[in-house]
Amino acid sequence: MLASSDDLTMPGRKAHAMRRPNPFRSSAGILFATILLFALSGLVQPESLGVGALSGMLPFAAILAIVALGQTLVIQQGGIDLSVPGVVSLSGVMVSYYSNASALWLAIIYAFAVAIAAGLISGLLVSRVRVAPIVATIGMNALLYGLDVKISGGTPVAVSEHLTGFANSRLFGVTTLAYVAVGVTGLVLIIVKKTVFGRTFEAVGASARAARAAGVIADRYQLLAYAAASGLYCLAGILLAGIMTLPSAFQGDTYLMPSIAAVVIGGTSLFGGTGNLAASAIAALFLTQLQQLVLTTGSSVGVQYLFQGGAIIIGVGVYSLRLSSLKALFRRSGARGSPPHPLTA
Repeated sequence: MLASSDDLTMPGRKAHAMRRPNPFRSSAGILFATILLFALSGLVQPESLGVGALSGMLPFAAILAIVALGQTLVIQQGGIDLSVPGVVSLSGVMVSYYSNASALWLAIIYAFAVAIAAGLISGLLVSRVRVAPIVATIGMNALLYGLDVKISGGTPVAVSEHLTGFANSRLFGVTTLAYVAVGVTGLVLIIVKKTVFGRTFEAVGASARAARAAGVIADRYQLLAYAAASGLYCLAGILLAGIMTLPSAFQGDTYLMPSIAAVVIGGTSLFGGTGNLAASAIAALFLTQLQQLVLTTGSSVGVQYLFQGGAIIIGVGVYSLRLSSLKALFRRSGARGSPPHPLTA
């Protein structure tokens, strides 16, 4: 029996469907939503788009974007990092305290060394000891806060004038931190998307078991994800300290939930696999402008958390439901609800 033309082209069709990009992973959706949010802000609260409002919003959006990049790397490996507040807070405290006793660059090196060491320990606990990511990172967060309070005693100290000057500087009227965030996003994007290491990194996140079967040391990539993420949190904490001038010992508390929300809104599945780093950065801008809009309307801070929590719930729901399962469900419900055919009655 000869195969039909449809049968011959079926594998090609399946392959083409597999190569077709997932719309939820595209940056276009969150970019459109961000543009729409800015347009809505101009209609509802025009003052939220004033020069002063945007000047105050963009630096914090840039910092959240850097934090979200780190969270994306961890979530791509099927984990989650709850040590964000501890790393961000401790980095600012270390830079503010140690830059007064030594050079600023030495204080920055100390901060990065501690942050990366913390990330490596968390990564080892998750990848080798098989501790649940939530348990490992929340424990690390407690240790970092203990070190934070030990160094600072809860008393803020002014950071170096050089750091403050850089963090508050502008280039062509735009905060320098926006250029830093774009540059960091581009660098991480190139490493993950355009290198052999990055493609293997994503493959391990999609299926660590399959990667091990192919001879890849999956634990190594999970370990590097936590270390790189902590390095990005540290960078964000140092820049945040420069903006605040007198960084609080708990300045990172407000960055945990938004970082997870930015990753989910950006289209990265909380179950791991291929992530969208650029979309996570854009989602950080979306969330920061949303916060700005909420504050200018006089709504409480609790409304912000409602939006962020809702975004996470919706994102998890999108990736938990399979389109094929929904189609099958609708077919079954339609078959049950349809009246019997007159010829078969």
